[in-house]
Amino acid sequence: MEEGKHPKTKRKGLSTSFVTGAIALVFLIIGYEVALFVHKAAVTRIAANRDHPDTVYVIDEALAKRLLADEMPNQVGYDGDGSGGARSPADFGKKYEAEGRVPPTIRRYAEHSPAVKAVREKAAPRQVESFRFNPNTVSVEDLQRLGFSEKQAQSIDHYRQKGGRFRRPSDFAKSYVVADSVYARLEPYIDIPRLDINKADSTALLELPGIGPYFAGKVVAYRHQLQGYSCPQQLMEIYHFDKEKFEGLSDLITCSAPSPYPLWTLPEEELAKHPHISRSEAHGIVLYRQHNKPEACTVEGLRKAGVLSEEHAVRLALCRLAPAE
Repeated sequence: MEEGKHPKTKRKGLSTSFVTGAIALVFLIIGYEVALFVHKAAVTRIAANRDHPDTVYVIDEALAKRLLADEMPNQVGYDGDGSGGARSPADFGKKYEAEGRVPPTIRRYAEHSPAVKAVREKAAPRQVESFRFNPNTVSVEDLQRLGFSEKQAQSIDHYRQKGGRFRRPSDFAKSYVVADSVYARLEPYIDIPRLDINKADSTALLELPGIGPYFAGKVVAYRHQLQGYSCPQQLMEIYHFDKEKFEGLSDLITCSAPSPYPLWTLPEEELAKHPHISRSEAHGIVLYRQHNKPEACTVEGLRKAGVLSEEHAVRLALCRLAPAE
């Protein structure tokens, strides 16, 4: 071999199998990207469209409130400003006063395909809202709007269907599906109406703690005797309805104003039917009002004149009385 010369190097090209594999991999990647694009487009369309649209009725305010009282809470929602957010009639009233007349609407929520609902839940991040709600009547759909998963919302609804009831906001916090952080956010929005002891029947009264059939019947019977409770404290005038029992439910009840008791016009036999007026006191009241001017016709005047006993005067003073004329 001559000095300075090297043997020729034999070059080998890419094998056919390698080239074929590389091309197949490129097509595989392209196919995967196309599949992802098609899937994303399909999911976006499903999330954007509704398979069964909700039905919305634009009606007058009075009719909206009446329908909400008649319909099951999980079937309709109240939208006071047309924005799609469920509101109570009370919330609408506040907005109505602040911004002027806005047509109220009734929204009837439609049932949707489970497959479509599953796609929507995975496709779009759930928007958590906060609005006033009654945990005893709020719909499953609105519970999800409040931040609960569908499973959690159904668990709360199942508890209610089994007869469970949230008497206080703190009862809602005790539910195992309500996290402390969720309750802290929702507590200011929990709106559980108090039970009106002038309108509730014995069945509704049974929902109060410490009230069984005996006391439920007594509350209704005493209401008839008084011709309506003038204040919740009058419950403690019922035999064995002590202060401890009253304090256990005082935050759960309210008392709408009864019709004024016509103390200064009723005949003697009707006055004697009142639980705080004896038969002799009824006779004395008739005589007192016959010989005194209207401005002197007061419970205190009856007490000072010796017509009413001290105990009856104190209790009668709690009653809403019609003025003397």
